[in-house]
Amino acid sequence: MAHQDRTTVRDAALLVIDVQDSFKAGPRWARRSNPAFESNVARLIAAFREAGRPVVFVMHSDSDDAFSTTSPYYKLMEFLKPLPGEPLIHKTTRNCFTSTNLLPTLLHYGVRRVVITGIQTEQCCETTARVAADLGFDVDFVTEATLTFPIPENTDGTGRELSTSEIVDRTEFVLRRRFARIATVDDIERELSPAFA
Repeated sequence: MAHQDRTTVRDAALLVIDVQDSFKAGPRWARRSNPAFESNVARLIAAFREAGRPVVFVMHSDSDDAFSTTSPYYKLMEFLKPLPGEPLIHKTTRNCFTSTNLLPTLLHYGVRRVVITGIQTEQCCETTARVAADLGFDVDFVTEATLTFPIPENTDGTGRELSTSEIVDRTEFVLRRRFARIATVDDIERELSPAFA
């Protein structure tokens, strides 16, 4: 992990990862975690905009019907409204870097830290946090601005199932102190405020 004490949230960009209607196409949406997800993401977007820091939106496409770029579900969720100049990046890998121009985009803005939000907690969000740390960015993982779904052991739904709380606990345990700081929305809002600076 990079040196968290050498940068602040005022050096950061906000990554809004895969917050797209594709996830609403199937039955699992009814079992999602985090009812406050939308409001928490919206709070962070507002805080970054007020502080004049970059907000980057990312969408995921793959062979699943709802994630095809031609699907009517392939669009940002309704509560997200990128402003002119805010990048919208399309990826085909779990992390946001490998298949995109995210790295040069962040370097262009002088970003040294990233704040991770989006869907799913343990997949694209966690993977992006790990890669970002390996690339030398400091990382804030805002778990309460991510969401996920229960994971069955087998594709037919049989066997053990990991609950969303188990997934969240595991993600925070493996990221903390190695890849990311686990932060809250309140933490980020406070650290972006002029009074904190």
